[in-house]
Amino acid sequence: MTLRKSVSVLLVLVLTLLCGLTACADKTQGEADGRTKVVLNEVAHSVFYAPMYVALEEGYFAEEGLDIELVTGFGADKTMTAVLTGEADIGFMGCESTVYTYAGGTQDYVVNFAQLTQRAGNFLVSREPIENFSWDMVKGRTVLGGRAGGMPEMVFEYILEKNNIDPKADLTIDQSIDFGSTAAAFSGGQGDYSVEFEPHATALEQKGDGYVVASLGEDSGYVPYTSFSAKKSYLEAHPDTVQAFTNALQRGMDYVQSHTPDDIAKAIAPQFTETDLDTLTTIVKRYYEQDTWKENLVFEEESFTLLQNILLDAKVLTEKVPYGELVNTDFAKKAAE
Repeated sequence: MTLRKSVSVLLVLVLTLLCGLTACADKTQGEADGRTKVVLNEVAHSVFYAPMYVALEEGYFAEEGLDIELVTGFGADKTMTAVLTGEADIGFMGCESTVYTYAGGTQDYVVNFAQLTQRAGNFLVSREPIENFSWDMVKGRTVLGGRAGGMPEMVFEYILEKNNIDPKADLTIDQSIDFGSTAAAFSGGQGDYSVEFEPHATALEQKGDGYVVASLGEDSGYVPYTSFSAKKSYLEAHPDTVQAFTNALQRGMDYVQSHTPDDIAKAIAPQFTETDLDTLTTIVKRYYEQDTWKENLVFEEESFTLLQNILLDAKVLTEKVPYGELVNTDFAKKAAE
């Protein structure tokens, strides 16, 4: 055997050995981690959902043996589609979407198993500061609203009706602008008011383009705004995974109940690198002070009934669907023990 051939053979043997060692190391690492991957599709990426980000950043999901892949759907319709098609294991969105799919006759329908927020997370922004705002001030005005059939728009209309204002006759609600683009449109001169989530509401204030004059969360009262849900078949096939997921979420809920807005802002800061800490703290404080987050994740029947009443009033639902079919409280109750 020539020297060149001997070197070549030796090189192949060394490379093979190194690759084998690397593969073993990767396999060992995977076995050591032993975490179950869960694809979670969120309706939007917002400080409004702080307890979930606390659970991610504090390592609660990892400690429960889960590897979470977080995907932003940018709309409840898109998040629901991801869950129904199997692109996502769990969806986080307005629970009205689960009602729509069930009422539409979906066989493997989507079931709510954990409620995160108990108030609306959006704010009414005006072009000028208003010290003593009252809802009748929107009469005859144009408001940049949300998608028809979505929780932001329906809660807005629910508040108007509570204040004896006809959403169709007493004002103009512009629903032609895509989700997430209303703040830019408002800055550009469209509308007299705009219904905005954070961080857009605070950003408008910082630029001097708008002023928060009302909290829809405060004025609507307690409303089951967002929840975690999965297909019935997924809950049946992966109860241990869903329980571990809910346990981690409950720890996130416990954290926001026992820590200050400063602490919460610091914990979730890696999720919002485009927002400075002072602004983040301001946003967290706004949600914290209006009692946005539940103490536990149990989706009570009373809350589900209120949701359906809002849907009926908005005429997007013709008859109620059964609470027992669309809500499973077993995982949340166990997590809260």
